Amino acid sequence: MNQKAIEITDLTKQYSMYKKPQDRLKEALNPFHKKYHEIFYALKDVNIYVDNGEMIGFIGENGSGKSTLLKIITGVLNPTKGNVEINGKIAALLELGSGFNPEYSGYENIYLNGMVLGFSHEEIDSMIDDIIAFADIGDHISQPVKTYSSGMFVRLAFAIAINVDPDILIVDEALAVGDLEFQLKCMEKFTEFRNAGKTILFVSHDINSVRRFCNRVYWLKNGEVVEAGETMEVTEHYDNYLKKKSMKSVNRGVNIVEEHSAFDIVELLSAELLGPEKEPLEMVNQDQMVAVKVEYEVKDDSIKNPVLGVAIRTVDNHYVCGLNTLLDDTRIPWKKGKNTFYLDYPKMALLSGEYYFDIAFFEENATVPLIYKTKYMTMFITGKYVGEGIVVLDHEWKENM
Repeated sequence: MNQKAIEITDLTKQYSMYKKPQDRLKEALNPFHKKYHEIFYALKDVNIYVDNGEMIGFIGENGSGKSTLLKIITGVLNPTKGNVEINGKIAALLELGSGFNPEYSGYENIYLNGMVLGFSHEEIDSMIDDIIAFADIGDHISQPVKTYSSGMFVRLAFAIAINVDPDILIVDEALAVGDLEFQLKCMEKFTEFRNAGKTILFVSHDINSVRRFCNRVYWLKNGEVVEAGETMEVTEHYDNYLKKKSMKSVNRGVNIVEEHSAFDIVELLSAELLGPEKEPLEMVNQDQMVAVKVEYEVKDDSIKNPVLGVAIRTVDNHYVCGLNTLLDDTRIPWKKGKNTFYLDYPKMALLSGEYYFDIAFFEENATVPLIYKTKYMTMFITGKYVGEGIVVLDHEWKENM
């Protein structure tokens, strides 16, 4: 039977939270053992396994327990209860250089860190030339690390962590540090680890990086594993969770026209996204048909040939696509009272992410806004990891034209 690289069962890490510093002393001296603290669970009954040679991703919001879990795996923290079984030597790219002695030279710190990782002096002897060459900090290797620039410090720390030939590598967020040349070296070494079948634990807020690298994923929330499994499935669920959560923070835009009240002419009653069966959409699947239903109340029907405009923007306000009925030579209903009009997108080819809709009505030249609502409606698109940017254009890879 293949031995697991890491097996974690019923892992819990809890902290006693005191409202005031003196409460700790009052609790210690209380003859009736009265409690003055509350229990905070950084991790609660976590079960995880990692097979040899797997690359496992860990995702979750800040405070979900990812860092605590990694610190327990690396031995920095002790669990409150549970069992952690590690088979092999671990190197961790967590807080680079956290184990350095500032008074020691770079050379001496290589041996210090290597021994902390469990390597003998003789084993480090066989690796030190590769570490020094990888760090590439020249004669500074013989100087105390307190004299290093931040760049040299990180280069040496990264070189030690990734060149000690561990059985298990833990990477928290950054895979590449320093200048371009050093970043390329880091990525080459990381690829070498993957190709050699090393076990890798990868933590990142960048979902696309997790999708590129990982075989399986654990999603942590409030110290618990809420889902584990195949990378695309779990990351899509996590992505959707984040999008739904952010819906609560969407701010509707306000009328930007100040010369007159928009309600004297037209009032935007509502806009919503509908699917092919006219069903309201909470989430839009990439490439599906989407309709924007716009309901509005006309107060002044004397306006000649009014124009309806709909624009899509990214959350950082980049213009994605702006359409209006003048450009498409289309008339909209304009009778007093409530009116409804639809804009169909046969194929919503935007990549996964959050987008905003601006809705506006203009006079016949589409220049003067009668009413303009910015960020009026939000659209969340979910889909497979098939490209990067905003949109996937139709394309074909081939050797010859």
